[in-house]
Amino acid sequence: MNKPTAHTRDWIATARTLSEALPYLQRYDGATIVIKLGGHAMGSDEAMEEFARDIVLMKQCNVNPVIVHGGGPMINDMLKRLDIKSEFVDGKRVSDAATVEVVEMVLAGKINKQIVQAINAQGGKAVGLSGKDANLMICERDIKVVERDGQSVTVDLGFVGKPVEMNPDILRSFLGSDFIPVVAPIGAGRGGETFNVNGDTAAGAIAGAMRADRLLLLTDVAGVKDADGTVLTALSAGRVRELTASGVIAGGMIPKTQTALDAIAGGVGAVVILDGRAPHAVLLELFTAHGAGSLIRG
Repeated sequence: MNKPTAHTRDWIATARTLSEALPYLQRYDGATIVIKLGGHAMGSDEAMEEFARDIVLMKQCNVNPVIVHGGGPMINDMLKRLDIKSEFVDGKRVSDAATVEVVEMVLAGKINKQIVQAINAQGGKAVGLSGKDANLMICERDIKVVERDGQSVTVDLGFVGKPVEMNPDILRSFLGSDFIPVVAPIGAGRGGETFNVNGDTAAGAIAGAMRADRLLLLTDVAGVKDADGTVLTALSAGRVRELTASGVIAGGMIPKTQTALDAIAGGVGAVVILDGRAPHAVLLELFTAHGAGSLIRG
């Protein structure tokens, strides 16, 4: 009998991995998974190609992915080229009329179509949309109250929107089809305004409106960490609130965990904040026992 070679062992390991994925494939058969794409996964052609291939594989396994994307660095580059200055309040870009025009051009135009093209290049059938299409995301101005010199000050962020009405019928029409919707976080106002919506916020609102089985927030950190810096692989909504109140969850993780809590309150089965830098992070989270981040339930 021939001794197994390293090459043979690799193929056996691959077959074992596929076999072990069966219960997860059954678990998510026909499921709706909303994925917020941002950070590292958008940082290079290679990362985008890998992400696109994983999304097409999900669709081939009868999972219904809905992609919502950001694009902050690309917006910054375009604003710099056009000599338009940006100001941020609590991580949200103050958007005047000139800024939001550029934001829409970059998000709903250049970036959205790049993602669509990447998925189609892997054999998928992606369709690019924004929150304006079929009134998917109706918004109002996001008015922020911040502390300055010990006083509460109201800050008008301009055309930065918060979703107040969701009409997900256009996305539901893709369920069970071959098409993969890719949504730019641009919303419409009741008076015809264009609003720039935070990508995480938009993904959470869409996931809640669709009662998605999972919302996956791809980021550039390993997940939610405790006071010792250890990644917490599973948290309840109550635990998230405790960690936020004690200051353990801080900075840029606060809007992500708040998005998670809002989505769960809206009917999403669970939210995962996962490390988009990990190879095949989405597949690891859905189809293996290993996971790639922090899972939050109600």
